[in-house]
Amino acid sequence: MLAQGYAYAATDKGNSGLDFHKDGRRPGDAVAEWNRRLTELTRAAQQTAARHYGHRPSRTYAAGISNGGYLVRWQLENRPRLYDGGIDAEGTLWRADGPNLFTYLPQILRAYPAYASGDASAHGDLVDAGLAPGSEFLWPYHDQVYWELTQRIYREEFDPGYEGAEAEYDFASRPREVRRAVDRVSLTGRIRKPLISLQGTYDSLLPIGSNGDAYAALVRDRGKAPFRYYRVEGANHTDGLVDAHPDRLRPLLPCMRSAFTALEAWTAEGTAPPPSATLPKPSGGTDTLNTCSLGS
Repeated sequence: MLAQGYAYAATDKGNSGLDFHKDGRRPGDAVAEWNRRLTELTRAAQQTAARHYGHRPSRTYAAGISNGGYLVRWQLENRPRLYDGGIDAEGTLWRADGPNLFTYLPQILRAYPAYASGDASAHGDLVDAGLAPGSEFLWPYHDQVYWELTQRIYREEFDPGYEGAEAEYDFASRPREVRRAVDRVSLTGRIRKPLISLQGTYDSLLPIGSNGDAYAALVRDRGKAPFRYYRVEGANHTDGLVDAHPDRLRPLLPCMRSAFTALEAWTAEGTAPPPSATLPKPSGGTDTLNTCSLGS
């Protein structure tokens, strides 16, 4: 970004790490702070650039991955005057009535041990929870690293009073206060500046059906918003796993770069990006580590 003439600012969201849920006084405070801190960062970056260069930036974009993708969506829904557009890569979807992490992670946690022990019927339960057929080779890693940890730390943030096993967590039956805590940070789909969203079809942490697909449906339900959504076949939530499975995975980051170039043309020149689409796996020999076509 610096090489292309942009000033660049990043944030750790105000609180981070495995104990982020200990920040704040009320359930949901820690995640709500993320949104406030990104707003503060954007204003500070614009003021700093104006002071240093003698004029405010001509354009301001927000871009983020995972939690960062969620933050971009929230900003374009709630603070649109600060931005000219945004890039949301595999953003987390929070909805008080679902979907959210608590509506699918416990189901995955319940079904996976049976699947791993050879119960073929449990495969259907995992697919029903949103995991993509064909992504099975990723599931052992996510079981070891992500699923239980993610469920626990976010549950401790929004529902610290729960004392049962994470696999048995039932969001629908929890007290009304839990839903209200999630509602404080929920998304609506009412974006008011151009947004390009991306997510991999093999995302095994935030299943695409309950996240990217569901958010795209929210945006479309709100009317003719300036929005594009690209489903990237063969991309997973973690680009670092591409090196372990180069014949099965493609990285999402090159598509994010292509999306940024498309967003520049959209907001500065009025050239609309290609229509929303599922981007198929490139043919053999394509340099997927450095290139990504959004379509024609």
